[in-house]
Amino acid sequence: MPKVGIVMGSDSDMKVMSKAADMLEKLGVEYEITIISAHREPDVFFEYAKSAEEKDFKVIIAGAGMAAHLPGMCAAIFPMPVIGIPMSGKNLEGVDALYSIVQMPPGIPVATVAIDGGMNAALLAARILATSDSELLERLKAYSREMKETVQAKAEKLDRLGHKEYLNQM
Repeated sequence: MPKVGIVMGSDSDMKVMSKAADMLEKLGVEYEITIISAHREPDVFFEYAKSAEEKDFKVIIAGAGMAAHLPGMCAAIFPMPVIGIPMSGKNLEGVDALYSIVQMPPGIPVATVAIDGGMNAALLAARILATSDSELLERLKAYSREMKETVQAKAEKLDRLGHKEYLNQM
């Protein structure tokens, strides 16, 4: 059964939200992804958030732009962690969504990642799940080792080539 629900208000958010899905797949975490507008179909949204616990979701990742009500509304209904992803937009480049998500009223917490931070939202969800899943914790540790090795390989290449030749090969 899916452990993470990924929800977005519009398919225009798919590019960012698919990064969350891709990372969860890489880590072997089951998820369900859907599009629901909290404003245009409140009854459908309410049923999604209300049934998430019954579906055995442990975390919801909710992406939203502009007024960004989707993550906060999930947190108001779903009793477990909600991670909000503010989406960049045309007018304020996602700052409006960021402020909306991080400024939740007392009692309705939403963990918030960077604007368009789909990958980090998935990693945060996986870390939450790893508190009670030792196999997932080991996969997260392996991912951290991979990142370290990638950086080390780039540093060795820079040392070997020098900065001008390194830039030419990028």
